[in-house]
Amino acid sequence: MKRLILAAALLVATPVVAFQAMAQGKPQSLMHYDVDVNTVSTGYRSSKIVGSAVTNDASDKIGSVDDLIVTRNDTVPYAIISVGGFLGMGDKLVAVPMRMLQIAPDKIVLPGGTKDALKQLPEFKYAK
Repeated sequence: MKRLILAAALLVATPVVAFQAMAQGKPQSLMHYDVDVNTVSTGYRSSKIVGSAVTNDASDKIGSVDDLIVTRNDTVPYAIISVGGFLGMGDKLVAVPMRMLQIAPDKIVLPGGTKDALKQLPEFKYAK
């Protein structure tokens, strides 16, 4: 949850002023950001997204959100979607960029998505 809120805050944050700080007696430059907390507060909490069903345009369930990940290098958020299987057995994890999902208070939609299309994506595995 904190990662998603942080990512959202970075997207709506604007640099205002740089200032000097001291870290272990050495100068360190920091950037100060103004964050529109009203905009951030209207976002979706990761705790509400993870575990949610993912449907297509026809409201067919095609998977569920297993996790949310922000990449280290470019801070792009991805939804890790569990597809196929039954009760966690035989399922496959795939990564889908969050920008492909339409998130609403009552549902998450992957426009044009199908179970078969998700199953064709490369399997996602966590780095060790």
